[in-house]
Amino acid sequence: MIKKMILSISAVSLLFVGSVVPTQAAKSENAKPIKVLLDAKTIQFPDAQPFQDDNDYVMVPIRFVSEALGAKVGWEKTGGKLAVSIKNDAHSVAMTVGQNTATVDGQTKTYETKIILKQSRTFVPLRLVSEGLGQTVEWDKVSRWVWIGKRETVALENKGLQPVSIEPYKKAINTVPNLINNVAGTPYNKVVVFKQSDLPIKLLHDIYSVEPYTTSDGIPYLKMRVKTKSTAGTIFYLTKNNDARIRFPMDQMTQDNGDGTKMVYYKIYSSSDETIQGIKNYKSFKLSDIEYIAFGLGSREYIPMMVNPWKGN
Repeated sequence: MIKKMILSISAVSLLFVGSVVPTQAAKSENAKPIKVLLDAKTIQFPDAQPFQDDNDYVMVPIRFVSEALGAKVGWEKTGGKLAVSIKNDAHSVAMTVGQNTATVDGQTKTYETKIILKQSRTFVPLRLVSEGLGQTVEWDKVSRWVWIGKRETVALENKGLQPVSIEPYKKAINTVPNLINNVAGTPYNKVVVFKQSDLPIKLLHDIYSVEPYTTSDGIPYLKMRVKTKSTAGTIFYLTKNNDARIRFPMDQMTQDNGDGTKMVYYKIYSSSDETIQGIKNYKSFKLSDIEYIAFGLGSREYIPMMVNPWKGN
């Protein structure tokens, strides 16, 4: 039954796909904020945020990164200059604001850009974090992320998020036949609700990022970054009207990022809403009408559901 439903909806969707190809987004990718991940968990910055300087070097506020790694940070003003020190059990770093050198475990290191004071925070080039605190650090240019430590996705449970009862969402999910069933045909009885800030997450199809995308001719989509080798899964929307809208990846639009990940695209509104569910005026459906973005068959034990950060906008 599930296979028949999927094939039916897929066939209808293909009739309206044409040869859609993603075009350059109106908003520059370089305008996206930089996100810092420690072992795939986001480091929160309460005020001053990481940025790229005029020479395209990634600058991070050293205090919050250091404290997340268990290091202590100290400041001392000598000779009119601000000296900053970082220490943990294995490493020590001494640096001076306005200079492009630092003393790391007794050795002088030179960096491509200067250590600066901005918004009352000390910003250092990314490489200093790696050499100074003994960490593996990678710059992910696709999502503009800084990976510190393991570059691996983490399960929702390991982020402190636990399954809860499906009951509050059951009525909406059941508006699409068999959507509530797992691959074995057994109904799910749990969901895990998470936020966009919890990404990336480890599911049966790992999800790195989810964001809105609009083509040059104004057609809205959701753009999702997943592993290149994974099969992009079905998603569905739970709406403010307490129903569900199922969506399949638009294979013609898939883009390989060249780093082991790819971008897949999902329609916001779809003619299948009318063809399969009898919903009229389907083109009036907007991203802001979505309450949750759910990942069909994303887990064997529960349905992962991301709170829509753009609802009501």
